[in-house]
Amino acid sequence: MKSTGIIRSTDNLGRIVLPKELRKTFSITTDTPLEIFTDGDSIVLRKYRPAGSCDFCGEVTADTIEYRGMHICAACRKAISQL
Repeated sequence: MKSTGIIRSTDNLGRIVLPKELRKTFSITTDTPLEIFTDGDSIVLRKYRPAGSCDFCGEVTADTIEYRGMHICAACRKAISQL
C-alpha cells in the first residue's frame, strides 16, 4: 500500500472524512458505495462494483468481457471502437 501522509481522526460516531483530493482522484461522490475490508490490522476501503459490471458505465450485463484487467460491456466496446 502507498502512504498518503494524511491522518484523520474519527468523530464520536466513528466517522472519518476522506480528503477532497482523494475523493476527486478516485471519482468518489456522495452516492458512491464503498466496500470495507480488513487485512490484518488494516482497514481497506474500495469502490463497490457488482460482479460483472462494466468499469466504464457501471451496467451489469451478460456480455461484459475482461480486457487488461478492465470489465467492458458491449455498448462501451462499441463506443470505444468508434473513437
